[in-house]
Amino acid sequence: MRSKHLLFSLFIVSLLYLIAIGNAGCGQIGMPTGGPKDSIPPRLVNASPALNSVNVKDNKIMLTFNEYIDLKEAQTNVLISPLPKKQPSIDFKLKTVTVKLKDTLLPNTTYSINFGSAIVDNNEGNPYKDFTYVFSTGNQIDSFKLTGKVILAETGKYDSTLLAILYRKTDDSAVQKIRPDYIARLSGDGSFTFVNLPAGSFNVYALKDGDGGKFYNSKKEMFAFADAPVSIAANNEPVILYASALEKESTNTKTLKPAFAKRLTYTLVSGFQGQDLLTPFVLSFNNPLKIFEPAKLILRDSNYKPVAAASWTIDSTRTKITLAAKWQEAMDYRIIIDTSAIIDSANLHLSKADTIRFTTKQQSDYGNVVLRFSNLDLAKHPVLQLVKNEIIEESYPLTATEWSSKFVTPGEYEIRILYDDNNNGKWDPGNYSKKLQPEKAITLKDKLAIKANWDNERDIKL
Repeated sequence: MRSKHLLFSLFIVSLLYLIAIGNAGCGQIGMPTGGPKDSIPPRLVNASPALNSVNVKDNKIMLTFNEYIDLKEAQTNVLISPLPKKQPSIDFKLKTVTVKLKDTLLPNTTYSINFGSAIVDNNEGNPYKDFTYVFSTGNQIDSFKLTGKVILAETGKYDSTLLAILYRKTDDSAVQKIRPDYIARLSGDGSFTFVNLPAGSFNVYALKDGDGGKFYNSKKEMFAFADAPVSIAANNEPVILYASALEKESTNTKTLKPAFAKRLTYTLVSGFQGQDLLTPFVLSFNNPLKIFEPAKLILRDSNYKPVAAASWTIDSTRTKITLAAKWQEAMDYRIIIDTSAIIDSANLHLSKADTIRFTTKQQSDYGNVVLRFSNLDLAKHPVLQLVKNEIIEESYPLTATEWSSKFVTPGEYEIRILYDDNNNGKWDPGNYSKKLQPEKAITLKDKLAIKANWDNERDIKL
């Protein structure tokens, strides 16, 4: 019996030793990881009617996949062409997706159902991207296609949330009254492709469909149109559309009216670090002004001499006044304000005469920029726009293929070229009722980084 106990004790000691060695060599004992993560999307194994079937009469379509699936946001992901009048029923169970078309099928028509990213596997959510089921009620599958691109006219950039749409009816008012016949999504670079189209003539548009109506019914919607109908043939040229909104979208944010302050005060521009040589001096007040007498605000230079050419203005809110002057570099200025010069609507005025002291910047605070353009069409009145955070900071009409300035504020800018067709100094949107295309702009891919007291040169090929 003692020998059995001894053998058992030796076994336990040996086992503990082996475990200790295993822990030292492998770190930590844990559960198996289960292998690599599944990244394979579902695969179609059966369709009824079969994919690319002809002479189809049944409105019900069943698609079976090789694994359990889920259906994500089918009503927004799935596009059916031609566009049905009634909303179809799209459902799934286990491995099968079922589509029931509630419209009467059109004769001799090729239908396509693009599922976008709706079909995913049930475990990892891997999408079966842009799977398209096609069938025909006639004896052949239409195979024509139309490609193109939608560009935001004001910036030259893209917005993939727009839709490209086609109308069989070439009546100009159709896009404002009824839903289109065909819809295609845009990719990230603004491109679109219509597939399985019949031969014929179509009007081509693009629309940011904010209300889901699928037709152009608001001047605030981003919209684009081709100048003439497109005849679908074997080798169509890509269609380029330029989108714009006739009216800007409102922010729908209510600004609370500030409480009337019991003491009249002013502030300089946020982050003021010296007066810019090319812009006016700005003062903001906490209350609207009832009386503003510019003659009682005197601008003097460092030698206390009045600057005669300076001129004051007040904005529409009567809370901001600006002083325009031909500023001298690195000059100390003083603005002397009389107590009776500024009085708000409650008859409050500054408690005492005040003096504001500031210094202007100098050339070394700016960047020296030289841009040389090739393929620049001067007949289209090009305008150079320097853009930061989607805000146009600087704008310069271009009258030659080389532009330079020694006074560009340091920072990183997008370079945008606006073709100002009507030469009014600003971008103008399109107008569909007048068949007027928007003015077009190009935003260059590479940004321009401006350093102070630095020569910044670039050759730009448009």
